[in-house]
Amino acid sequence: MPFNKTRKHVRAQTYSVIAVTVSFVAVALVLTGLMTRVIATMTLSANDIDDARAINMTDTAIAEFSERLGATTRDNAVWDDAYAAIGSLEAADFAYENWGKTSENYPLYDGAIVVGPDGGTISAYAKGQPFQPSVYFGDAFRRQVEAAASPGQDPLVNFFKTKNGVALVASHALQPFEISTKPAQLSVLSFYKEITPEVLDALADKYELDGLRLQSAPEPGLLSAPIKDKKGIPIAYLVWPSGAPGNAVLNEVHSDVVAAASILALFLVAVLLAGASEATRLRRLAETARFEATHDSLSGLLNRHGLLNALEQLEVSEPVSLYLIDLDGFKAVNDAWGHAVGDELIRIVANALRACHPEILATARLGGDEFALVQIGSVGHREIEKAILALFGAPFRVAGRTIEVGASIGVAARTGNVAALELLRRADMALYRAKENGKAQAVVYDIELDRERQRVAELESELRTAIDSGTIEPAFQPLVSALTGEVIGLEALARWRGAAGNISPEVFIPLAERSGLIDALGVHMLRTSIRHAKNWPDLALSVNVSPVQLCNPDFAANVIAVLRGGDFDPNRLTLEITEGVLMSNPEQARRSIDQLRQVGIKFALDDFGCGYASIGALRQFGFDRMKIDRSLVSGLEENENGIEVLRATVALATALDIPVTAEGIENPHQAAILRDIGCDQFQGYLVGKPMSADEISRKLTQEEVRGGSGNLHSGDKWNSA
Repeated sequence: MPFNKTRKHVRAQTYSVIAVTVSFVAVALVLTGLMTRVIATMTLSANDIDDARAINMTDTAIAEFSERLGATTRDNAVWDDAYAAIGSLEAADFAYENWGKTSENYPLYDGAIVVGPDGGTISAYAKGQPFQPSVYFGDAFRRQVEAAASPGQDPLVNFFKTKNGVALVASHALQPFEISTKPAQLSVLSFYKEITPEVLDALADKYELDGLRLQSAPEPGLLSAPIKDKKGIPIAYLVWPSGAPGNAVLNEVHSDVVAAASILALFLVAVLLAGASEATRLRRLAETARFEATHDSLSGLLNRHGLLNALEQLEVSEPVSLYLIDLDGFKAVNDAWGHAVGDELIRIVANALRACHPEILATARLGGDEFALVQIGSVGHREIEKAILALFGAPFRVAGRTIEVGASIGVAARTGNVAALELLRRADMALYRAKENGKAQAVVYDIELDRERQRVAELESELRTAIDSGTIEPAFQPLVSALTGEVIGLEALARWRGAAGNISPEVFIPLAERSGLIDALGVHMLRTSIRHAKNWPDLALSVNVSPVQLCNPDFAANVIAVLRGGDFDPNRLTLEITEGVLMSNPEQARRSIDQLRQVGIKFALDDFGCGYASIGALRQFGFDRMKIDRSLVSGLEENENGIEVLRATVALATALDIPVTAEGIENPHQAAILRDIGCDQFQGYLVGKPMSADEISRKLTQEEVRGGSGNLHSGDKWNSA
């Protein structure tokens, strides 16, 4: 009996052990199956997420590749000089020097083609060597060029199948920055970039696409993205292996899963946590990339792209106004205190603008010292302008320094379905006018600003034509000895007789300075003046020089070249400069003056008394002559202390051993006073008005017929036409 009981007990324990064992095995098998399924699902999901990311990155890479080539083509095609050159006899040389030769070893493009309005190839270079684009790209290239030949459109960018593989081609009409009259067809500039292994390697590194390569067809087992031509037909495929991050993780932990079932649950938790952490990390990276693409890194405000996105998302029915703000005096802060202080000032201003008014929806920094505010609401522009200007009413404290800056404001209100870019352009037009009006000004956009801009563009075109054609001619005004009355020199004055009448130098000279034509105008005036002055060998010649010219590092060399080309004695030439050059760029001005003095050219300080030249500057530059501004001369009769101001001015020049010319003398009373206080040279209608070169030569001939003393003549005989 005890034995039977013992056997039954053992059997029961055995059954219990078996049951427990089976139970544990069953539980283990179920847990293993469940965890295997979970791990497999996570592995596949991780692979799929990474594959989706890789495909999106490939699309982004193709789009950015196209945008970069298109932007490069547009920057080179919308270019006044290129438009003029391609329409001239030097078109092929210009295209080769600027684009063809560059293509030999240039990272942005491998070839450059210029096609004329008639469809003929003006220039075509690939890697610095000429080639036939029609043979290389086929007839589709001709169709793209024809489509791109109209002005005012974005570049056309498409992929082409070539004998070497695949190339991206961008085409854009060659046109000036401002088109006054739109021609039907223009020449077209095309850049192309081959999709080479080097290009693919660069894309792979940037977008984490290891093993990226180009094939004619997709390959089973590899990820792919089609490259399509203009018609949307795939002509090649970008293929690359899946990164398979899930498989990599599984391989790392597989031995632990097999060896230790007891840590399976912990491993599952770890994988889940790792997956969640990775997803969070990727989400944060995406958010960071999105933020960086739409925000300025220095100020934290929206950038230009972010501002345009914000404007485009606003409802058409909402009252929207855009304010552009440019800081007055910011460059001086950078120059005086350095960029670190300037950057801190930008951050302070950015924070202040954010909170300047409750109706400000968005704030942006467009670059440098230019900001933008978007207003949504019914408050008038004047209130917002006052709120902005109030921020700059008191100095800013930056790094222990007290810094004052101002602001100019341009405002544009959205009317109807105005595009964001157009609204930004209008505000920029208003800002430009505000800066022209002076500091701390606000201007609201008006259609008249566009009309005026068009008029200025037309006048600029006419000015360029006038310079090229020689329509602008010098008039010569006599310079007379105050003691003898003899004409001892002539000042050349630019005169422009346009189709609608005379155009004042006060209009076209500032325009030439703003448009970059002042150097060409200055060379033309100097060359024409010395050509005439060679006929009057005993008279000195004075020519006015713009501060912009004098600050050009090539100015001295250009002047010397003109004198040598005209075989003119430099000792006869005096260049007249205004006081502004002493402040704008004194170092470069001094270098140019010293270089020209070495060949015998003299310098006169023109319009002295209406600016801010200091005694130190007069000593530093050591002028050969000082010309008193006509406002001081007219002050003799308009102001009680006019003669004292003149006497002090002449005394200053005498103390510095600088001879003095008085400008704007109109009557004998003025001449007598100026002669008595020490002026040794006169200029004005009393002694001679500005005359053409023919009139000067005619008067010289008349003097010779009368038996005058050669080329020195009495001033009172020159003051009538």
